[in-house]
Amino acid sequence: MPDEPDATLVVEVRAAGQPVVGATVRAAGRQGTTDASGRANLTLGPGDHELEVAAEGYRPERASADVLASSTTRVEVQLEPAIAVKEEVIVTAGRTDQRIQDVALRVEVVDREDIEEKALMTPGSVAMLLGETTGLRVQTTAPSLAAANVRIQGLRGRYSLLLSDGLPLYGVQGDSLSLLQVPPLDLGQVEIIKGAASALYGASALGGVINLVSQRPLVRAREVLWNATTQEAADLAGWVVQPRSGEWAWTLLAGVHGQKRQDLDADGWADLPAFLRGVVRPRAFWDNGKGASVFATAGAMAEDRKGGTTPGATAPDGRPFPQALDSRRIDFGAVGTLPVGDRLVLSLRGAYSRRTEGRRSGEELERGRRRASFGEAVLRGSAGGHTWLMGAVLQHDAYQAPDVPGFDYSYLSPGLFAQDEVRLAPQATVGLSARLDHQDTYGAFASPRLSLLLRPGAGLTTRLSAGTGYFAPTPFVEETEESGLARLRPLDALVAERARSGSFDAGWVHGPFEVNGTLYGSRVSRPLQRREAGPDRVEIVNAEGPVRTWGFELLGRYRVESFTLLFTHSYTRATEQDPRGPGRREVPLTPRNVTSLNAIWEGEGWGRFGLEGYYTGTQPLEDDPYRTEGRSHFLFGALFEHRFGRARVFVNLENIGNVRQTRWDPLLRPERAPDGRWTVDAWAPLDGFVANGGVRVQF
Repeated sequence: MPDEPDATLVVEVRAAGQPVVGATVRAAGRQGTTDASGRANLTLGPGDHELEVAAEGYRPERASADVLASSTTRVEVQLEPAIAVKEEVIVTAGRTDQRIQDVALRVEVVDREDIEEKALMTPGSVAMLLGETTGLRVQTTAPSLAAANVRIQGLRGRYSLLLSDGLPLYGVQGDSLSLLQVPPLDLGQVEIIKGAASALYGASALGGVINLVSQRPLVRAREVLWNATTQEAADLAGWVVQPRSGEWAWTLLAGVHGQKRQDLDADGWADLPAFLRGVVRPRAFWDNGKGASVFATAGAMAEDRKGGTTPGATAPDGRPFPQALDSRRIDFGAVGTLPVGDRLVLSLRGAYSRRTEGRRSGEELERGRRRASFGEAVLRGSAGGHTWLMGAVLQHDAYQAPDVPGFDYSYLSPGLFAQDEVRLAPQATVGLSARLDHQDTYGAFASPRLSLLLRPGAGLTTRLSAGTGYFAPTPFVEETEESGLARLRPLDALVAERARSGSFDAGWVHGPFEVNGTLYGSRVSRPLQRREAGPDRVEIVNAEGPVRTWGFELLGRYRVESFTLLFTHSYTRATEQDPRGPGRREVPLTPRNVTSLNAIWEGEGWGRFGLEGYYTGTQPLEDDPYRTEGRSHFLFGALFEHRFGRARVFVNLENIGNVRQTRWDPLLRPERAPDGRWTVDAWAPLDGFVANGGVRVQF
């Protein structure tokens, strides 16, 4: 028999008698978005179809429709506000757009409410937003220039992949300044995968994935934020949202951020660098209402940083030692979605980024250029209890250093991957992912991952996950972010790092109470390690012994109406081979215990008020002439925001106790280290007490 012709299904989405704009409607592998009248059109084959409808601020709903051939069928779906179920959000980091409750893989979400709070504290970067998330630690890698990366569950920051809307816009391996150059004002949520995720995202995700998801243009917005701090820093940012008109919508974020150089302990060395940065990022959205859509973005950033000795001062050797880092980045990326046949969807992704840097350390100048390209095609569908996808990817990562020969590289990595999530029962889902990459320098790597979701009932959810990953060597370890490459021997005879990780997670929700606990562990084989290689020379080698980490995380939340109380605690034990001799040591700059307690009151009419406290335990240090262990310390803060019509005025107090590393020990070494560094590692805040305040105005 010839195939029956397709038909049109019109889904009308309403809430409290009003149309819901921007709701996502899915059926038979097709997807559409409701327009200004609350309608979405899907082209489907005849037969019975199950619908899924989701919209920000509403509970997801399911419905069914009997679609007849060569006809138009209309279905109305009523949504209810999501008052008590805040965690019913759609996540994308697991490679399928699903409710967070239904994904077998553990994906943690920082929601818009938390982002709004942290945007008032540091409007110019997402560093604080991530650093105050359980299991993540933002570690300063270059105190003189304030560069930092994020460690996930005790693993070093080079293993953490930073994405923007699922695209590697900051490079496939990132760098230690990206966190500081991404303003949070336009973020809708942050999705975090902890543990080896190479099965989903390739080599750069050996330790985990942080996906910054932008807000979707649902409601018209025009907003300007101005902020100033007691450390002579200032931010000016603008955010424009133009919701869907016909098939198109767009957003624009732009900002200027700066700070003056600060020498808080008056020793002639900058504890905080001076910087001036400009950022602009437009985004465009196209949706034809029939399942086809395109998202495109581009970005540009220019920043100049200055640190080292202050004007007229000298280092301990009697000579001035200025430090500077000038960086420029451009990037663009796109995601296209197209229905294929009756039940399949083809997704195409692509991204390109180019970053140039000029680093000055004393009289030495190092210029560098990083380029990254990414292309991916994914076919996905669902049948029965299966939600599956398969895809192909091609990544290119290259670096050129004209002033320091021996460190250029160009990696080309094609790959194939597949994933299947099987719903065994309403209470059980198993997910299996596998990826095969061929890295043209280090060979082929297979990266499987298995996840199991069980919901035994009574508000209890458990997840068990295990996976593997790999990482291709580059000269960019944490120490070279401060010292540069001038005293580093060219990389020789290295092999790729390999990792295995596993975790068990259990969560319980009952009314306003939520409790979550995670046990985790990982093992990195042949990890890169820096060691001394003679007078004023260092080298990077593969350590014979592995890096082992294990620990647990606890989270407790009480939320009722406008009040939220949050408690977190993490314990991490990480060990590695000692580069200076036989035996093992604890990984430097890894506190065993980190605890936080936060309380916040919010009111739609008046604003918000919050209090926070953080405890960081002792941590081992490396090559510090003043101590072998960093001191434990407490940090306290307070935030107040008040609304005046379209304006919101805010005041934030950070580190009220004025905890500062240089109150205990100098930041400056008495003599220069073999790799060229003048500073010790940062194990406590370098800025001390900071007050900031400003105003947000909506037009």
